[in-house]
Amino acid sequence: MRKKFNITGWCDANQHYMADTSEKFRQIMNMVEEGAYFTINRPHQFGKTTMLRQIANELNTSSQWLVFRISFEGLGTAIFEDPALFCKTFLRRLSQQITQIGHTELAQWLDEKSSHSHSLDDLSAVITSLAQTVSQKLVLLIDEVDSTSNQSLFLEFLGMLRHKYLNRDLQIERTFHSVILTGVHDIKTLKLKFSPNTPSLPYNSPWNIATDFEVDMNFQAQEIMPMLAEYSQASGVELDLQESAKRLVYYTSGYPFLVSAICKILDEKILPQKQEAVWTTKDIDLAVNALIKNKRSNTNFDHLIKTLENNPELYQLVFNILIEKQHYDFNIQDPIIHLGVLYGIFEQADGNGLKIHNRIYSELIFNYMTSKVKRQVNMGGYDLKEDYLLPDNQLNMKLVLDKFQRFMVEQASEKEHTFLEKNGTLLFLGFLQPIINGSGFAFKEAQISSEKRIDVIATFYEHQYIIEMKIWRGESAHEKGLAQLADYLTRQHLSEGWLLIFDFRKNRPARGSRWYEIDGKQIYAVWV
Repeated sequence: MRKKFNITGWCDANQHYMADTSEKFRQIMNMVEEGAYFTINRPHQFGKTTMLRQIANELNTSSQWLVFRISFEGLGTAIFEDPALFCKTFLRRLSQQITQIGHTELAQWLDEKSSHSHSLDDLSAVITSLAQTVSQKLVLLIDEVDSTSNQSLFLEFLGMLRHKYLNRDLQIERTFHSVILTGVHDIKTLKLKFSPNTPSLPYNSPWNIATDFEVDMNFQAQEIMPMLAEYSQASGVELDLQESAKRLVYYTSGYPFLVSAICKILDEKILPQKQEAVWTTKDIDLAVNALIKNKRSNTNFDHLIKTLENNPELYQLVFNILIEKQHYDFNIQDPIIHLGVLYGIFEQADGNGLKIHNRIYSELIFNYMTSKVKRQVNMGGYDLKEDYLLPDNQLNMKLVLDKFQRFMVEQASEKEHTFLEKNGTLLFLGFLQPIINGSGFAFKEAQISSEKRIDVIATFYEHQYIIEMKIWRGESAHEKGLAQLADYLTRQHLSEGWLLIFDFRKNRPARGSRWYEIDGKQIYAVWV
């Protein structure tokens, strides 16, 4: 059976193309061997379950280990309302799991014990007896602990494991050698979901024995290359391994789901339409655009938008970073930043800054915020694509900027000044989107620095346009910005550039426009 790129559920090396995560796996196995208790808490579709299965499979090949891999997902809430039912269910899950790997007698022993376990104290005694009965080291793997995030009994269960861990040198408290949980949240975050009026649940986490999980689960270019090499050999598709891997990381920052999703679109949608079996970085660009603009959403993107909608403070922080180009230090103790990190929205930038995790998420959020703002204005007939077409499939970008300037003049008489000032960037993106839609795409690069600019790299058919958006900050800053844009055009091998300047001063001069020639580059600037 031909392998595929997988974006749903866990990955199997026999069925799916997989990145080489052997170094990550080695680091985690070291933690297991050292007897660590820890949580692999990473965002949705970040390879947690796949890694957990790899750990279980590896340990099961050795007679030194006895591995129990379970999940409480899908069991409902009833088992967390009755300690006896919880203990019975937990032990039967252990029994079912090891039955599959041939430990029939031990499974029967666990079934028998489950009938007499009515409390966490009873369960603790069974775990001790189990550790004393078998010669192997016990490892407990619990997947998807987020499904138990509002269950106090589960946290009491973790508290019991914590107590046994702290006293595991005593014969009466023998326990698991290592315990691994997986989920989006860490256990301290789960604790905070409970009401502060719950007296039986102190703030101190029952999982404060856990070792910090610092393994970087993002894919690196060198980890993606073996996956691409395997695909190339199996499919006969030619590609530059290093450049392709670098381009994938450029867009995704190594987010596993996004890497696989782009490769899947390339393999199943883009390459079948080409005459030659060749995969280029240009094809990767097209796949990224197809992923972002897919009419059928996916659970990863849905969850991202839902998280922003359900957390107004997080939404505002993301807006400030992307649209207002504000700088924030990366501080994981800040609860809003912490929430954004948990859900894969933020990561730490160079220099300890805070940034959106990857370019695809930035683009998706830009489009989402643009759509929300666009619903509040009337674009009239300004954004009709046919009005801006030139021969040879070129786009009349000068006319685009001129008409947007006119559009903003109209809106100034209908919308309050604060709305235009706050949403000017999104209004332009909403203005541009239908003009290039279907014939190109536009990626946005927010420059979070003293310049506070956004660079739009628009592609229309085979043509490329660089549009820089910034707020007027005086003549000196303007001249510096022109030189920077000219340098950028040189690096992109373009002769023309476009500058959109938002000037919201009360005593500003009349809106205008003009051409500049800077270092042999033609730059058209428009003030709105």
